[in-house]
Amino acid sequence: MHYHGYLWTGDKKRFDKEGHRRPPGAPPPPPGGDGDAEGHRLSQRYKEATAEVRTGDLPPMETALWLRKPERLVRGTWHEAKDAAGWLGEQLTEYAPRFMSEPDRDSTRLALLVNSAAERLGWGGDVSHGFYLERPSFLSVALVCCSPNRAMPDLPCPTTGHLTRGGTQR
Repeated sequence: MHYHGYLWTGDKKRFDKEGHRRPPGAPPPPPGGDGDAEGHRLSQRYKEATAEVRTGDLPPMETALWLRKPERLVRGTWHEAKDAAGWLGEQLTEYAPRFMSEPDRDSTRLALLVNSAAERLGWGGDVSHGFYLERPSFLSVALVCCSPNRAMPDLPCPTTGHLTRGGTQR
């Protein structure tokens, strides 16, 4: 088993577009002909949503679905849960001064999140955290287990080249 790290920061309004973050359901019925403007609009929107979920940089609604995203979004890969959790700690430390909520900035709380992440990763669980930054930004940071993923074992793992004991970072 190994772990992939993902990080996203951006506009909270963009993050809130859940349709761009969840796999689309069943496709709409095909348009009823050239004059069916609404049918064509729905069909086009379905194609766009499907593409956005797979290729866009927005965090998926389900943490394991990061594995479907482009490999370029992987921020690091580690063999050891404690190393992956260490990366999480580095990200939280870097962004903490920008957290909107003062309790979220508390170093003891952040250390507990890192320790909890190491424990969860150790048994094959994924880790995902989100924080409001100064308005209107949002931070999403995730660690996803691979080979296989516990929640979605059929998802393929990104090819990340050679993995080192301490991990690779991009």
